[in-house]
Amino acid sequence: MKSFKIGKYTIAKPIIQGGMGVGISWDKLAGSVSAEGGLGVISAVGTGYYENLKYAHKLASNRPVDTANFYSKEAFKAIVDNARKICGDKPLAANILYAINDYARVVRDACEAGIDIIITGAGLPTNMPEFTKDYPNVALIPIVSSAKALKIICKRWARYDKVPDAVIVEGPLSGGHQGFSYEECLKEENQLENIVPPIIEEAKNWGDIPVIAAGGIWDKKDIDKFLDMGCAGVQMGTRFIGTFECDAHDNLKQVLLNAKAEDIQLMKSPVGYPARGVVTNLQHAIENGTAPKVACISNCVFPCKHGEEAKAVGFCIADRLSDAYLGNVETGLFFTGSNGYKLDKIISVKELMDILVNGE
Repeated sequence: MKSFKIGKYTIAKPIIQGGMGVGISWDKLAGSVSAEGGLGVISAVGTGYYENLKYAHKLASNRPVDTANFYSKEAFKAIVDNARKICGDKPLAANILYAINDYARVVRDACEAGIDIIITGAGLPTNMPEFTKDYPNVALIPIVSSAKALKIICKRWARYDKVPDAVIVEGPLSGGHQGFSYEECLKEENQLENIVPPIIEEAKNWGDIPVIAAGGIWDKKDIDKFLDMGCAGVQMGTRFIGTFECDAHDNLKQVLLNAKAEDIQLMKSPVGYPARGVVTNLQHAIENGTAPKVACISNCVFPCKHGEEAKAVGFCIADRLSDAYLGNVETGLFFTGSNGYKLDKIISVKELMDILVNGE
């Protein structure tokens, strides 16, 4: 497996750890992956929960109140600083969803905190370079699910005299939110191996943009498959949950270890697109009307319309993901990719990276 470059940064092993929030990929996981030669990715989602809400200055029902506390600048900086203690000056990335409230501010927070690379999905980040213009060394990576989306982004970024430093192509087998409707997720034409080639061709029209495949990638065989197709690297999220260094609660890891293939399903979400996760007590409680009441304390994503969409689907995504982070199996929301049921033990990041590079 060859190294590749994202902007000015060399990624020694072509493996990017997917950004997973709330609190699944923070300092310990991201720092460890970067230390082992991959690209560790810190999730910007729900940083107010870091270190037992230490950096959330206003709480209600023991949850960060409003956007500024849910996406805490101080906590983000602390997470980056602690990750740096693990990986030193090796490349370190952040995943910042385009759909969040305060997107521009959080991007600037990441730049100020010393992040090298910013990854953005959950929408078309057509104005992303606007918020990093004072930080020319910060590399930018949009996540797309079609060649058309990449073309639109590149055309819009031309006004900033900028092209993506890499692009992540995410297929519909990934964990969490999808870039397709429920019906589109099931179509053969939208599967990762079918959407990668046209995106590689589109990327060539804008220069030498590295293409990174994501969604359902599990082992060295999968990695080699997409490298052989012309991808520079792959992104993997779920498999890194099965590591000691993963920042997630042990109860969250256990939910995945116990999950069967049929337990992992696409489900409705307040953001308007389906999300893939493990069916647990939360989904049953939503069906029978006993799920926790939606209160919209943290005001996390704008498509939710301050809790309107959350009430329509029966749960607040910020509260339920944070419950999973806190280890509450009864009310937590547990995202996973389609292969999450294959997790059968917890190993170190070092061992996992060795397995991914050299094979089982």
